[in-house]
Amino acid sequence: MTIKKFFILTINPGSTSTKIAIFKGEDKVLSETLSHPLEELLSFEKVADQFEYRKKTILEYLDQEKISMADFDAVVGRGGLLKPVSGGTYLINETMLKDLQSGQYGEHASDLGAMIAWHLAKPHSIPSYIVNPIVVDELDDIARISGMPEIPRRSIFHALNQKAVAINYAESQNKEYTQGRYIVVHLGGGISVGAHQNGRVIDVNNALYGEGPFSPERSGAVPIHDVINMAYSGKYTQVEMHKKVVGKGGFIAYLGTNDARNVVKSIEAGDKESELIYQALAYQVAKEIGSAATVLKGQVDAIIITGGMAHDQSLISLIKERINFIGQIEVMPGEKEMEALADGARRVLLGKEQGKEYS
Repeated sequence: MTIKKFFILTINPGSTSTKIAIFKGEDKVLSETLSHPLEELLSFEKVADQFEYRKKTILEYLDQEKISMADFDAVVGRGGLLKPVSGGTYLINETMLKDLQSGQYGEHASDLGAMIAWHLAKPHSIPSYIVNPIVVDELDDIARISGMPEIPRRSIFHALNQKAVAINYAESQNKEYTQGRYIVVHLGGGISVGAHQNGRVIDVNNALYGEGPFSPERSGAVPIHDVINMAYSGKYTQVEMHKKVVGKGGFIAYLGTNDARNVVKSIEAGDKESELIYQALAYQVAKEIGSAATVLKGQVDAIIITGGMAHDQSLISLIKERINFIGQIEVMPGEKEMEALADGARRVLLGKEQGKEYS
């Protein structure tokens, strides 16, 4: 029996660019990063206001490549800041669009993924989806307790890439993702470490708002008493304090760069401060992995390390030397986000998975 090779468009908006990719079956047949000049983006007051501008850019590119929207079987956008949802592939609906446009759960460039996908697909009566948005929340109740009743712990992490590599690893071991117990580590501009148990991420650090290890751009968890004193010192505005946590923390705060390659070059040139901060990042990541191992009660089928910084062999070596005792370590570098988006839609189109309804 021949399985249809679905023609799928995937859309992943970033802060100053929109990545698109086209898949025929499992094969990526086209990939492009459409850049958006910062001065043009600054003319928009809110992220949602960029919708028409970015949609037009995509349509112009497809027209240039002589590709018609009518030829696609589905369009998939990167999921944004929505209400907490369980993992899976979601049909884009008007409730989802309303929540994204309102910005009531926050603003992020990824919010535009669903908006653009829906408006591209609707005129041609083809389905549009998001897959494992960053607000996937499958935490056990015990993991929500923070120590301050007014502030329960939240699940915001690299759900798309974490779930994709865990599913791929399980398949390589002839297992179902829902049968495994994995620790998945995403090393990028933000760092997330998730405890995956039987298909659910039962605990994970909030990689956006100040939990877990520091990263190239984020502070991670910091001594809260001192943060309160800093916030009320009169030296910083609320916006500036937020930037210290997200955008100007981590490597940027210590070393003035968010590029790990620059840090490595400084280390090679003999800079001791760079070496200490670099080692500290590895140290904190290893600590977070150890914490996730206790969540899984030491029953860990594999530790999977992914993300852009997983290409950095020096960093991986520093992490490995502290966690080798826990179990099998698998390094799957890079971010296969476009593939993960297409895979999620394909599973629904093939009937292997039920598309979920956002409400």
